[in-house]
Amino acid sequence: MEIHLTAKHLKITPAIRDYVSQKLEKAQRYFDHIVWGQVFLYIEKRTHNAEILIHAPGQTFRALASAADLYSAVDLASDKVDSQLKKYKERLKGRYKAASIVAVPDGAALAGPLQFSVIKQQVSPMTPQEALQEMESLGQSFRIYQDKDSRQIQVLFRREDDSYGIVQPIKKGGR
Repeated sequence: MEIHLTAKHLKITPAIRDYVSQKLEKAQRYFDHIVWGQVFLYIEKRTHNAEILIHAPGQTFRALASAADLYSAVDLASDKVDSQLKKYKERLKGRYKAASIVAVPDGAALAGPLQFSVIKQQVSPMTPQEALQEMESLGQSFRIYQDKDSRQIQVLFRREDDSYGIVQPIKKGGR
């Protein structure tokens, strides 16, 4: 993580720089995607102030703390940023958990994504007996055909008890 350290009315010593970078490295434990951090240290009327800004994709975290010495101010600001990052991370976890929970109706089994295979079948006019012979010769469990008498598309299918059924489509509200 890149850290920009700025000071006003005080000199940045290597010890302060190391201490601040050590505190901001701790922030990466809570949130991996931190882009960069900015720390502004200043003295105002004998009070040491530390302002920490953490920039992450789509989110900026800011903490401001004051104390009698500079190290305490950095500690307080760092703790505030850490709590903000921890809270944000838990909120993201909760959002992903809520999105992953899906209500399953009773009796429905969990299955993977549905996959369909498309069967193209030529439809020709025939009787139900001819459709049955053709279905048995091809080893299919259903056959779509056009009924010779009514000229309507019908589906002949085999039931679980090895009997046969015919589906005659009708328009909604029709006979």
